[in-house]
Amino acid sequence: MSLLAADRPLNTLYDAMLLDLDGVVYIGPDAVPSAPEAVGKARAAGARVAFVTNNAGRTPARIAEHLTQLGVAAAPGDVVTSAEAAARLVSERHPAGSDVLVVGDTGLRQAVRKMGLRPVTVASESVVAVVQGYARGMNRDLLDQGTLAVSRGALYVASNADATAPTEWGVTPANGSFVRVIAHATGVEPVIAGKPMRPLHEEGIRRTGARNPLIVGDRLDTDIEGATVHGAASLLVLSGVTTPADALAAPEHQRPSYLSWDVAGMNDTHPEVTRTGDRTRCGGWTVTVTEGAPAIEGTGDRLDGLRALCAAVWADGTVDPAGPAARGVLARLGW
Repeated sequence: MSLLAADRPLNTLYDAMLLDLDGVVYIGPDAVPSAPEAVGKARAAGARVAFVTNNAGRTPARIAEHLTQLGVAAAPGDVVTSAEAAARLVSERHPAGSDVLVVGDTGLRQAVRKMGLRPVTVASESVVAVVQGYARGMNRDLLDQGTLAVSRGALYVASNADATAPTEWGVTPANGSFVRVIAHATGVEPVIAGKPMRPLHEEGIRRTGARNPLIVGDRLDTDIEGATVHGAASLLVLSGVTTPADALAAPEHQRPSYLSWDVAGMNDTHPEVTRTGDRTRCGGWTVTVTEGAPAIEGTGDRLDGLRALCAAVWADGTVDPAGPAARGVLARLGW
């Protein structure tokens, strides 16, 4: 897979923008600077916008309130959380009124209740499932109770498996790190509802009625891989956790359709990347691969240089994306 070109803004090529939140629309308490204007512009172009997040800790209403405070207009129905996808998974397997042990925060408890299930915190014999999601105040008691219930045979569902999340302090442990506690203690792997698995994006597609969505995210292993799982186009933004070096080394199933600095890229055209023999061009940059070693020459937008480099490396299996030659090209581009 290589990068796609778009001679029209992406917001006119795709009928819905499924936006990740952390690292895309905001980082911690603050908006990504371009996000408020970008979301408004996409909507003005006629694209439907949904905020699709692996974070199961907060309710859709609370997330919508936060977005609105940041200048991004949002209603609770615009927000699709992995908590909702996880609760739906349980509701499809167990009848209404069943006891579900919630190892998580308010958002997860409310999602379970909304699906007609009964959230509990003690591993009684009546518990049919354990649902685990991120909670900043995750405590030992909840992990103990979840472990006991899973050990007794309860269905184990995790909202998502992200190991880390970007915060205002830096990258910190996320739900996937805490999931490993119960999985390691019981030997049982959870069913994953969030990205990159299908349930969460399916919930977003259901919510927007999209026929041709664009999935926008900052993570290769969740957002971009999730798009690949769905056969959907994806836009990787560099405002979150993924670095240019990460993008360069992406395996085939985690390679995006488009690259941009931030979420404003969903409203832009995207240049063509062309390959002729050992030469790959984008904008004012040309990458040449000789005996597995890439080199770059040119000027212009360094993102075009990264596009050319990614296309060259992805197409040539002899290049080591983490090798000194590739690192040298990234350094030439300012990374």
